[in-house]
Amino acid sequence: MLKRLEIAGFKSFARKTVLDFSSDVTAIVGPNGSGKSNTAEAFRFALGEQSMKSMRGKKSEDLIFSGTHNAPRSNRAAVTIIFDNTNHIFKLDFEEVAIERAVFRDGTSEYSINGSKVRLRDIQELLSGANIGSSAHHIISQGEADRILLASSRERREMLEDALGLKTYEFKKQDANRKLERTRENISQVEALRREVAPHVRFLAKQVEKINRADELRKDIVRASKTYLAREDAYLEREYEIVTATKDASSKRLADVSADLAKIEAHTTNDEESGRRMQIVRDTEIAFERATEEHTALAREIGRVDGTLASAEARARETHKDSRIVVSREDLLTLRDEVSKQVNDIGGDPTAISAALTAIYKTVQAFVNHFVQSDKDSKQFEQVNDSDEEIQTLLKEKVVLSAREAALASKIEKLRNALQRARENVVAHEEANREERRHLLENAETKAREEATVTRATARLAELAVRRENCEQDKAELLAIAGSEAVSYDAITDVSDEEVARQVSLHKDIERLKIRLEEAGGTGEDIRKEYKEATEREEFLARELSDLTKSADGLQTLIKDLDNELAKHFSDGLARVNASFNNFFSLMFNGGGAELILEDSLKINEDEYTDDLSRSQSRPGIDISVHLPKKRLQSLTQLSGGERALTSIALIFAMSQVNPPPFLILDETDAALDEENSRRYGDMIENLAKRSQLIVITHNRETMSRASILYGVTMGADGISKLLSVKFDEAVAVAK
Repeated sequence: MLKRLEIAGFKSFARKTVLDFSSDVTAIVGPNGSGKSNTAEAFRFALGEQSMKSMRGKKSEDLIFSGTHNAPRSNRAAVTIIFDNTNHIFKLDFEEVAIERAVFRDGTSEYSINGSKVRLRDIQELLSGANIGSSAHHIISQGEADRILLASSRERREMLEDALGLKTYEFKKQDANRKLERTRENISQVEALRREVAPHVRFLAKQVEKINRADELRKDIVRASKTYLAREDAYLEREYEIVTATKDASSKRLADVSADLAKIEAHTTNDEESGRRMQIVRDTEIAFERATEEHTALAREIGRVDGTLASAEARARETHKDSRIVVSREDLLTLRDEVSKQVNDIGGDPTAISAALTAIYKTVQAFVNHFVQSDKDSKQFEQVNDSDEEIQTLLKEKVVLSAREAALASKIEKLRNALQRARENVVAHEEANREERRHLLENAETKAREEATVTRATARLAELAVRRENCEQDKAELLAIAGSEAVSYDAITDVSDEEVARQVSLHKDIERLKIRLEEAGGTGEDIRKEYKEATEREEFLARELSDLTKSADGLQTLIKDLDNELAKHFSDGLARVNASFNNFFSLMFNGGGAELILEDSLKINEDEYTDDLSRSQSRPGIDISVHLPKKRLQSLTQLSGGERALTSIALIFAMSQVNPPPFLILDETDAALDEENSRRYGDMIENLAKRSQLIVITHNRETMSRASILYGVTMGADGISKLLSVKFDEAVAVAK
């Protein structure tokens, strides 16, 4: 039930004005221009009217008190309608419900329910739930009574639906359609997002697959690395110990051999001494050869002398025979022996040879003189003497040659002995050197062998160091790409040659795994996280799409159900309105009849592909058929102004009767009625007041008489409307 109306700064009501509505019928009277119709517009304003034309304005600022010479203008207009909610006509847990709307000069509006700011939509839904729809059918102003008659068939249907309280269904349908549209937009957006996300998810899935393969590769690397590094450490440790021991032993033997070689070289004759000894042998051999050659030549000369001497002796013997010089053989032998003795005693000394020759000559001379002394004057003697001289000369020559031969023989013997000694010395020296060289060679070979061993050991240690460095580098790389687990392993004390042989292939396997791991990409925690988020988002979008699709299906079902409900209630309501309309029309015109007729449904083109909005707009409209008493069936355009007013009032009252609103405001709708029709109008008001609270703005005396409370509105010189509570007679006076 409407309890009161509070107006402040709205149009001509500059000051706060309160109207209490404690009766079923309240009349507001006043002269023209006093502002009484502003109360009806205040109701429109508070109930959410958006048409400035319906409130006789062009812009929202026109609704605010503009001020006069005696009163300043207001910056805010506010209207509050207070309802008694003890019967819970509003679905709010309050005994009073205050709906307020305020407008400011900047054009902004504020809505509130019991002081809490709300949206216009919230106000509309709240009013619709209490069968207070738009103000079109329960706030009827002067000049708008026949608007329902002049409206289009579709607008007329909307008015009827509003009067029947079917606006709730329309709100629900509109809300469902908006939700459906948003849902479809959301579906499109979600599908677009899914199309956008799907390639990225597929890409990330491939990346995660690579990462998973990389993890498997990393595990393979860890397993292979543990084996490889454990064996490598054991192998390097073993090899280092073996090679180091070998090098140390060879180094010690090398030091010993080097010391022996130093001693041997210190006692070994150098090549110059050997050369000198060989030179002595060569010089002695040359001297020996020369002495031998000279001895041979001397022997030939002695042979020649001997031959010549033999010939001379033979001749001498013949001569001696003739000269009877006879020399006994014994005497000659004695002479020869003496000469030979002296020759043998000569030696190789030239001085001794000269002395010996002189002695030999004297001996031979004495021997000759002994035998030829007595015959020296004879001719025979001369011959003998010549022979003797020749013999002496030959003997002398032989003696010299023999002496030389003896000397040469002695010299040759000495040279032979010297050569023998020199050769023996060389042989001995060479033998000694050969032994030393053999020992030296053995030591040199040993030294070279040990040096080679040390060199190989050093090179091997360098190789091991490089291999150790490579191993450490491998550890660093494995740590970087496979983590600490790859370089954490149990040490082993020994490794077999077969295992060592497999190290190369195992290392190649690790390198291949590393290459494959590098190709697979780096660590994937970020990608996994991104993939998880993308997958969750895709799943969320899939669920969202499924939910939206279900929601769209549900909304479409809801809209169809609402359409069905709306059609059912509209059909029932139309029948009841027609009954009341015909009754009120007959009452107003003292006969006749009126009816609301649906447009021919065949005119409406609709198929299964018609959308909800088009289907809503294509619903058949409402036409009005009237039959005045004692007249043919007439169209609305043929009615007079009064007839149209009575017809519209009958229709409005009929709609109010079928689904009565909590209140009904009639703004001078009775202005065109004559006395008889005013009485009938008054009867209908009393009848309507049984089901709805009425506020009538009127000049009509008959209408005033039906009101329990009368308010008079006047306007003073300050241009501000004032409210007076008056009695019936005062109201009549004020209305004039």
